[in-house]
Amino acid sequence: MTHDNFADSLPLASAPMNFFMTVRDIAFWIRSARADSRLDRLRDERGAASAFDQLYAGINDPFGAELPQYRYQQRKYSSLLSMLPRRAYGNVLDIGCGLGAFTRKLAPFAEHVLGTDISAEALGQARTLSAGHPNVRYSQEDMLGKAHQDATFDLIILADTLYYIEPLTNAGLKAIAGNISSRLRPGGLLLVVNHYFFGIDAASRSTRAIHDAFRWAPALDCVAEHRRAFFLATLLRRSDV
Repeated sequence: MTHDNFADSLPLASAPMNFFMTVRDIAFWIRSARADSRLDRLRDERGAASAFDQLYAGINDPFGAELPQYRYQQRKYSSLLSMLPRRAYGNVLDIGCGLGAFTRKLAPFAEHVLGTDISAEALGQARTLSAGHPNVRYSQEDMLGKAHQDATFDLIILADTLYYIEPLTNAGLKAIAGNISSRLRPGGLLLVVNHYFFGIDAASRSTRAIHDAFRWAPALDCVAEHRRAFFLATLLRRSDV
């Protein structure tokens, strides 16, 4: 596929509204909650990176990202792809990629896709699962902690990652937003995604704070915000063109 054809193959920039779950997807939320609970216990014992390693080593797809019995996550991925504008993407970064489920979804629409995570165990499994995607590679690194001197990416995905940061403060979030925006080329896009339920619960308030921190970042302009069941997605553009 040529670089120009990436833009032609991309979905339209309007997200579908008919987003539903099945009764079976209740088990998906239970599975995810149990994984988070186990992760909290492991973090107290071993620290963040080791905790994620042990979680992925002990449970097959602990968050159910690709288990066929759950359709919620796959429909969520389709919804997220539909939010991306029709344009050519040379280099794409998926931060906190885990097993690379969404990283692989991005592969047909980009020249190169890099998935990063702090868990070596998750990335080892992601490489095996991505053997049929020659334009995808993975790297174990923390992409949140420092600014980058040379902007590298046309599109960055930050999905369901930041609420694992401890402590999650407004100052810390604004620093992360600045660091990530420094990795975007002028005009590059950032898609931030987090769980969002009823707007008044603790998890939704945390999500709102995360997305507001990115909207306040001096180098980022908000392109669109989408509220879906049960997540919030904000698309931003690096403004210093």
